[in-house]
Amino acid sequence: MEPFATWVINLDRAPDRLARVSAQLAALGLPWTRLPAVDARMLTPEQQAALDAPGYRRRHGMEPLPGELGCYLSHVEAMRRFLASDARFALVLEDDVLLKPALPAVLHGLAEHAARWDMVKLSQVHSGTPQRVLEVAPGHWLAVMLTKCTGSSAYAVSRRAAEAYVAGLLPMQLPYDHVFDQGWRFGLRVRLVTPTPCTHDDRIPTTIGAATLSNRKPHWSRRLPAFAWRLGNEWSRVRYGLGEWRRERAAP
Repeated sequence: MEPFATWVINLDRAPDRLARVSAQLAALGLPWTRLPAVDARMLTPEQQAALDAPGYRRRHGMEPLPGELGCYLSHVEAMRRFLASDARFALVLEDDVLLKPALPAVLHGLAEHAARWDMVKLSQVHSGTPQRVLEVAPGHWLAVMLTKCTGSSAYAVSRRAAEAYVAGLLPMQLPYDHVFDQGWRFGLRVRLVTPTPCTHDDRIPTTIGAATLSNRKPHWSRRLPAFAWRLGNEWSRVRYGLGEWRRERAAP
């Protein structure tokens, strides 16, 4: 898996999670590098300034959590470190991921078909309504997504995608997994591997932090701009997905 460099995002205060994911990577024979996550408990003024709180409220309709900002900045740092390396592609993992035996074969297939993608989700929360376009490993297909597919516990990026993310992700106006798959915004070929070779382990408590919905959500009348923004965003997603699907069908 030489074309891929693997980064595992992990908080200093979560060594148990690191041990768990490192054992999985060792079992699959995948070398990796730990990326110390940005700790929301110790955000610097510069890091805090990376959040556009009014923009976040307009788009997401909730109050942002410090842990969301820490997560967001950690993924941006992964892009920077990837670009500073000589790797062709990056595999970015959060430390609560579950890796399946098919992952090495999927990565090999993605490297062989690099012209067909810029960012590929390897795990998912929502289905994304995938439209299969290319088999990259036995039983695993590269697909175009037509609907929302959140989650960022495992994904692959090209250098082109990393450059676009470093240039355009900041300031933060949405949770990371709600923005980095906006291919129409970044001019990227965003795809999903289905079925996914990784999944999020829901048994592991989140380190992002929790807040009750009543504390995060204002009255519905104040969330109208967020509802309107989401409708527009999902319409953009469908149009983008259909366009990418048509382009894939025309590919040799």
